Amino acid sequence: MNDSQDKIIRIGSGAGYSGDRIEPAVELAERGQLHYLAFECLAERTIALAQQRRQRDPQAGYDPLLDLRMRACLPPARRNGVRIISNMGAANPVAAMERTVAIARELGLQGLKIAAITGDDVLEQIQRRDFPILETGGRLEDLRPQIISANAYLGVTPIVAALAAGADVILTGRVADPALFLAPLIHEFGWSPEDYHLLGKGTVLGHLLECAGHVSGGYFADPGVKEVPDLARLGFPIAEVRADGDFILTKLPGTGGMITPATCKEQLLYEIHDPTEYLTPDVVADLSGVTFRETGKDRVEVTGGSGKVRTGLLKVSVGFRDGFIGEGQISYGGAGAVARGELALDIVRQRLDATGVGAQELRFDLMGVNSLYGNTLSVGEPAEVRVRVAGRTENRAEAVRIGNEVESLYTNGPAGGGGATKSVGEIIAINSILIDSSEVDPKVTYKTV
Repeated sequence: MNDSQDKIIRIGSGAGYSGDRIEPAVELAERGQLHYLAFECLAERTIALAQQRRQRDPQAGYDPLLDLRMRACLPPARRNGVRIISNMGAANPVAAMERTVAIARELGLQGLKIAAITGDDVLEQIQRRDFPILETGGRLEDLRPQIISANAYLGVTPIVAALAAGADVILTGRVADPALFLAPLIHEFGWSPEDYHLLGKGTVLGHLLECAGHVSGGYFADPGVKEVPDLARLGFPIAEVRADGDFILTKLPGTGGMITPATCKEQLLYEIHDPTEYLTPDVVADLSGVTFRETGKDRVEVTGGSGKVRTGLLKVSVGFRDGFIGEGQISYGGAGAVARGELALDIVRQRLDATGVGAQELRFDLMGVNSLYGNTLSVGEPAEVRVRVAGRTENRAEAVRIGNEVESLYTNGPAGGGGATKSVGEIIAINSILIDSSEVDPKVTYKTV
């Protein structure tokens, strides 16, 4: 740990979700002159699906792209002294660690210390009593038979401990997204876990970086309104951080996208309810005083931000089985396509009613006309439309019947239908509860290659 006020820590964001591109992260590891590269790969439902995979195979449950990411990024990261932090451990951080050790050995890498952080799985703890559900106001007890997972959002403490122990690669399960980026700042600059002003500023940084390409122009482009260059070669962001928590956001020269005050503002507001009280396990961050100043091409200085004492409560994502979804689609094109699509929907609507398909919820959409906005927009007469019928059912057999009725439009519906598809999938839904942080006991496990 270095207390120098002149020290600059460079942190890159290598992923903003589980299926994100890998090439931008490789570029960061190779020529980003980074100290840390963080991969944020978990959404709320992602970890419940990972728990499903682990139930089928005890050695599974980590991120599906862990192999590809590690094979691509470990060698340049090792060459350049870049430490990797990621929640790719998902539902099985220990198995992710073991797999990463095996990959490192296959690649001939030596001297790597790899850590797995566990303790976010609180399924056993929540079995002990009932909890109110945040989204619905209902009770967790009502979902008890369908529950498959419960994962608490951990904070920075175990990640900081792993960094202090010299870990080169840290794989977590469910942690707060900003914690992946805040932890190395605490480690490098010696920030106190009670210095909520600095923790708030570090959380601002984490929030801006956590979605990777979002802040460098991805999800920003709107042709004719907000032009973004070369999105096919989008570069992922880098933060150059000072000990006082202020930082520069930038990206590698020659990569696509852009970093401007406007792209930063959009990401700052992303998924924020109250910008003065952004709740995390480590701090209640205040984002309202953040300012952005462009200091050069693809260079934005970020100042401001603060925080106050954490709540002592942890959000828990509870995954549960919520039935099945059956879907069927078919396309109509040419003159009268809308009228034929509407007739097709009417036929399926009548058939599902007449045959008594047991669905708790049904949707009848004419994609290209009303699937997003209902009948609130007038779009004129499109040359092609796609019929979509979907329904939620209690069992798979009823869900299958929905797609079958759409497919039967080939010979029992309007003229010119084509490209019919049908599918059935189990619904894994998420609700949230709060538990006291004292009920969670994070642990760090290490392996050395």
